[in-house]
Amino acid sequence: MNPPKGKYISTVKVGEKGQIVIPKAARDMFEIKPGDTVLLLADENQGIAIVPNDVYMDFANAIFNAQKGKDDED
Repeated sequence: MNPPKGKYISTVKVGEKGQIVIPKAARDMFEIKPGDTVLLLADENQGIAIVPNDVYMDFANAIFNAQKGKDDED
C-alpha cells in the first residue's frame, strides 16, 4: 500500500539509551541531514512530534516580528 503523497508512517524501536532512528524515507521527505537540529514537541494527550528546527525558527521569528510590529504601533 502506498501512502498519500507527502504522508509517511512507520514504527521505530527505542534503543537502550532511549534513542530512536528517524527512518530514511522520513528524513528524505523533510530533508533532515546528519548534524541537523530537530525540535521534539511532546504533549501527554496528543503525543510526540519531531519538527525540523528551521521550520520552528521561521514560525517563532514570524511571531516575534508580528509582535514587534504591534509594539511599534503603540
